[in-house]
Amino acid sequence: MRGGWGAVKIDHHGEMPPYEQVRVHYAHAISNRDLPVGAKLPTVRALAKDLGLAVNTVARAYRELEEAGLVETRGRAGTVVSANGDSNREKVRSAAANYAAMSAELGLAAEEALEIVRAALRS
Repeated sequence: MRGGWGAVKIDHHGEMPPYEQVRVHYAHAISNRDLPVGAKLPTVRALAKDLGLAVNTVARAYRELEEAGLVETRGRAGTVVSANGDSNREKVRSAAANYAAMSAELGLAAEEALEIVRAALRS
């Protein structure tokens, strides 16, 4: 695969659909900052060829990344990591700080507050 952030590995026999495997790979690379803002992703056609997937499969993954605000498509200039990813991360950090403050005000122990968050993430 193109780029220096590691290859997408597709498990064709796993339960997760291929488009979701591509989406998760890039979402993790972006959130871990392995792919910085402005980094260019491979073209849909090139990545589909590299992975042995249909073009529509990769296009769906890219579309979902774009809907999440992690990438933006710039026509012929390609798909790049969006600055919104950092903005989204900051919104989550702010919400977490507010939650921590509210939990402390209400007298919840840190472990109980964390368990509430874990339960919310599971659902």
